[in-house]
Amino acid sequence: MIGIVNYAFDCAVSIRRLRTVLLFSCLTVPVLPINVEAGSLTATGSAGRGDRTASSVVISTTRNSAKTRFEVETHRDDHSQGKMVTLDPVEPSIASPAEPFGLNTMPVATGDIFTKWSSVEKDISVDKNILTSCGESTTECPSAAQKFLAIVAEGRTRSGRARIGVINRAINLTIRPMSDLAQWGVEDRWTAPLATLTSGLGDCEDYAIVKYVALTEAGIAAEDVKLVVVRDLRVDKDHAVVAARLDGRWLVLDNRRLALVNDIEMRRVIPLFVLDSDGVKKFISSTIPDTGYAHQLREAKKLVGKMNRTLG
Repeated sequence: MIGIVNYAFDCAVSIRRLRTVLLFSCLTVPVLPINVEAGSLTATGSAGRGDRTASSVVISTTRNSAKTRFEVETHRDDHSQGKMVTLDPVEPSIASPAEPFGLNTMPVATGDIFTKWSSVEKDISVDKNILTSCGESTTECPSAAQKFLAIVAEGRTRSGRARIGVINRAINLTIRPMSDLAQWGVEDRWTAPLATLTSGLGDCEDYAIVKYVALTEAGIAAEDVKLVVVRDLRVDKDHAVVAARLDGRWLVLDNRRLALVNDIEMRRVIPLFVLDSDGVKKFISSTIPDTGYAHQLREAKKLVGKMNRTLG
C-alpha cells in the first residue's frame, strides 16, 4: 500500500460546490498539484516513502440526504491501484429543528434584548394597523406603507425559496446601511418597519425587523420566521438576521448579501438570541455547535489522520 506521510494541515478548509467537493487549501510535505473536478479533488504528482511512489491521490465525494461520503483512492506510476477507503464524516441531522441552528433555547424575560424587542413589537402592532387602513383607503396610505405593501405583494406572487429570496433582495436594495449612532445619535435603536422605510436608512436589526414582518405578511407561518441575533466573530460584534424555515431547513436572510444561506453554513458566528411572536429566547451556550472554520479544520485533520493510518 502506498504511504503518504507527514501531512501538515495548518490551513483553512472550506466545503464548496453545494458542500460536495472538499477543497484543500494546502497540503505540505510533499505538495501535489491539485485539479478540482466535478465531485472530486485529484492531487497528481509524486509522493511516497522509500521506493514506493504514488502518482496520484483521488478524493471523491458523493452526497445523499443524510451525509457526504469521502472516498480516497491511490494510483501508482505502474498503473496499479491502491485500495479505497471510505470516510463518512458526521454531519448535523437534517430533521426539522424547532429553532435555527438546531439548538436548545430558554426563555428570557429581562435584559436589553428583551426590552428592545418588547418595545418594537408594540410599534409593529401600530404599523399593522396602518397597513390595514391602507387596504381600506389607499389615498391616505403613507408612502412607506405603500412601499412595504408592494414588497409583500411581490413576495406573494412567488412561493417557497423564491418568495423568501425576493423579499430579502427587495428590502436589502430598499434600505441604505447606516449606523444608529450616525442616524439617531445613539449606540443602538430598534425601529419598526414603516419608520425604517420612511427614512430609507438602517442597520442590521432594522433590515431584519422589516424582513421579519414582511415574510409573515406575505403568508409564511409565524412559527417559521425568526429574528436571530448572533455574535459575528470576524468583526467581534453582534449582528441581526432573519431565519425562515423551508422544507425543514432554516434559511438566513442577511442584509450583507442577496443570496440565502442555510443556518449551519454561516461562518464564524455564535448564535445568541432568537426572537419571535412568543418573545425572546436565549440559545443555550453549552449546545452551540462546532461551525465554521474551527469545525472544518478539525474535520479535515481527522480526515487526513485517517488517510495516513490507512495509506501508510
